Amino acid sequence: MIGKVCLRAAALSAFMVGSFLTTAAYAQKQGGTLRLAHRDTPPSVSMHEEATVSVAAPMMAVFNNLVIYDQHKPINSNETIVPELASSWSWSADNKVLTFKLREGVTWHDGKPFTAADVKCTWDMLTEKSAQKFRKNPRETWYGNLKEVTVDNPLQASFHLNRPQPGMLALLAGGYSPVYPCHVTPAQMRTKPIGTGPFKFVDFKQNEFIKLAKNPTYWKKGLPYLDAIEWTIVRSRSTRVLGFVAGEFDMTFPVDITVPLLKDVTSQRPQATCQLQPTNVAVNLLVNRDSAPFSDPKIRRAMMLTMDRKAFIDILSEGKNDMGGAMLPPPEGQWGLPPDRLAKLPGYGPDVAKSREEARSLMKEAGYGPDKRLAVKVSTRNIEVYRDPAVIFLDHLKEIYIDGELEIIDTSQWYGRIARKEYAIGLNLTGSSLDEPDANFFENYACNSERNYTKYCNADLEKLIEQQSSELDQTKRKAMVLDIDEKLQQDGARPTISHGRAATCWQPHVKNVTMHTNSIYNGWRWEDIWLDK
Repeated sequence: MIGKVCLRAAALSAFMVGSFLTTAAYAQKQGGTLRLAHRDTPPSVSMHEEATVSVAAPMMAVFNNLVIYDQHKPINSNETIVPELASSWSWSADNKVLTFKLREGVTWHDGKPFTAADVKCTWDMLTEKSAQKFRKNPRETWYGNLKEVTVDNPLQASFHLNRPQPGMLALLAGGYSPVYPCHVTPAQMRTKPIGTGPFKFVDFKQNEFIKLAKNPTYWKKGLPYLDAIEWTIVRSRSTRVLGFVAGEFDMTFPVDITVPLLKDVTSQRPQATCQLQPTNVAVNLLVNRDSAPFSDPKIRRAMMLTMDRKAFIDILSEGKNDMGGAMLPPPEGQWGLPPDRLAKLPGYGPDVAKSREEARSLMKEAGYGPDKRLAVKVSTRNIEVYRDPAVIFLDHLKEIYIDGELEIIDTSQWYGRIARKEYAIGLNLTGSSLDEPDANFFENYACNSERNYTKYCNADLEKLIEQQSSELDQTKRKAMVLDIDEKLQQDGARPTISHGRAATCWQPHVKNVTMHTNSIYNGWRWEDIWLDK
C-alpha cells in the first residue's frame, strides 16, 4: 500500500530472477534472431522524445526502468508493477516522497556503472531542470507534480512530490519511462542510444531497418535468450502481412492486423498465434480552435454531431472496436465511461439523423449551407490506420456542407506539424501508453502540454485533473475521472471517435509472448522470449 515499504518488491524480484535461471536449463533455447516487420520510419529512436509505438516497440528492449509492469501479466495495474533497476521502493508517511533502492553491479552498454545520478539526470531532463535539453519532451507534464529527484547515495534515489500522487508509480512503470545515462547526450540518444537493457542498439537506417543485438553483460544472468532482434521497415501493410504469411517474419508489427485482415492471416497461416485485443489507441478529431472558421464553436459542435461512430466501428473493425471517451472503455479499461453515460454526450447517441439535423442548423447559423459549402483540408499521418478513418470522416463532413480534401503527411513530419498547429482539421490516433488518468489527462489535455495538439485549455477542469491525481481513495478518484472525461467530450476538447482493437500474430516457434491487453506500449522488454527452432 501507498505509505508503506513495499517489501514484497525485493522478494518478488529475487524470485523472478531465480525463476529465469531455474527454467532456462530445462525449456528455453539460447540463440537466434527474432525477425519482425515494422510499419514506418520512426522520427528518432529516443524513447523520451517520441510518442509512437513505432519507437516504443523496438526500443523498449534497449532499456530498463526503475519499476515495470510484469511482462507476463496481461493487465497493467498497480498490482502488476514489479522492480527492475530498483530492488525495492517505499513511500513516506505523508505520501510525498517515493524512495527507490537500486541494484548493485548494473552497467550501461558502454561499460560505465549505473548509479542514482543517472536517475536524477533523467528526470531533471524530463522536468527541464537540466542544462541538457530534449528536442521534444512529450511527457513533461506527467511530472508537473515532481519537485525534485535527490541522490541519497549511489544506490538510492528519492522522488519528492509537491502533493500526494498515487499514479506516480504507474507513470514510472510504463515503457516510456526508461532511465537514461548521464554521460550520453540527448542528441546521441536519438541516433545511437545507450541503455542497460537486454539488447544493445546496433543500427537504424531510414526506410530499411532497426537492429538490436544481445547484451552479453545483462544484469539478469542467463538473459536474454535471443542473439538479436531485427525490424525490417515495410511501409505497405499488405506487403508486411504477406511477408508474415510467407514465413519471412516471425512476428507482425504490434496490433497491425485489422479484424478483416485477421481472417486472411489465420486462414493462410493457421498454425500462427493471433491475439485480438484493445490497443488503448483512440481515433480522434483534431480541430485548430485558433484558426477561422473553426474558432467558431458552432462549427466545432456540428462536426462532433455529424460523426456516426457506429459506422466507423462497423467499417473499420466489423463491429469489434469500442465506443468511448478519453479513457479506455470497460471491461479492459479501468477508468472508462460506461455506455449509459456515453449515450448522453453529443454525437454518441443512436439517432444519427437527428444529430446531423442539429449539425446542419448550426452550420447555417455559421453562414454555410447547400449553396455555400466549406472547403477544408483534413490532414492525417501516412499509414493505413490513420488514412482509413480519415476517408470515412470526409464522407461524414459532406452531410453538413463541408467538403474535405485529404492531406497525407509522412510520419517524420506529422508530430511536428500538429504540435505547431499547422493544420485546420486533423484525423489523429492518440495512444495512451498507460491505462492511468494522470498519463492521459496531463499529456493530452493540460493547458501547457506539448501533446495537447488542439490547445484546448480549461483552467477549472485542470484543477479537477490535479484533484483526482491527489485522491488516495480509488473509488472517489474514479468518480472524479468519469466526470472529467464526460466534460472533455462535451467540450469537444479532442473528440473521440472510437477505441481500436487489432491483432498481433506470431509464428509457432516464437515462445513466451504475452500481449498486454490495456496498452500496446509497455510489453516489449523481450528478455525472455525464445525461438524453438
